[in-house]
Amino acid sequence: MITIALEDEAATLAFAARLAPLLSNLSLVTLSGDLGSGKTCLVRGILTALGYQGRVKSPTYSLVEPYTVNGRRINHFDLYRLADPEELEYIGFADYLDGKGLALIEWPEKAAGWLPEPDLEISLKVQGQGREIILDAGLEAVEQSLARISHRDFEF
Repeated sequence: MITIALEDEAATLAFAARLAPLLSNLSLVTLSGDLGSGKTCLVRGILTALGYQGRVKSPTYSLVEPYTVNGRRINHFDLYRLADPEELEYIGFADYLDGKGLALIEWPEKAAGWLPEPDLEISLKVQGQGREIILDAGLEAVEQSLARISHRDFEF
């Protein structure tokens, strides 16, 4: 597990740019944190760093926003408004988790019992004007890669 302090939104976007290349072989990343903790900001930074040039919006009402970036399918989920995990069946949720693309899922606790183990769990917490980000990898290779972008390597 790795913890990094991020001063502000610019630091969050810079971190996302460092993190994005490490997601190339992952299929499921979860993002947890209170409202306003920076989950969507982090996703926006990841998509931009991967080469997406359009507007990145929160899928709070649609549940999912699909993107194609350099030929790879990336689905950004926001499950905040999900009343019951069974609702995921109605949107074909299992089809999105086929391992061929990347799923970035905000509020994963709302899908308890429906999600496989994530490749990477990201937790964000508000710390004054900044954020604290905690990374927990499900795979040793991912953990080793994350260690390379730890707080010791950051210069903001």
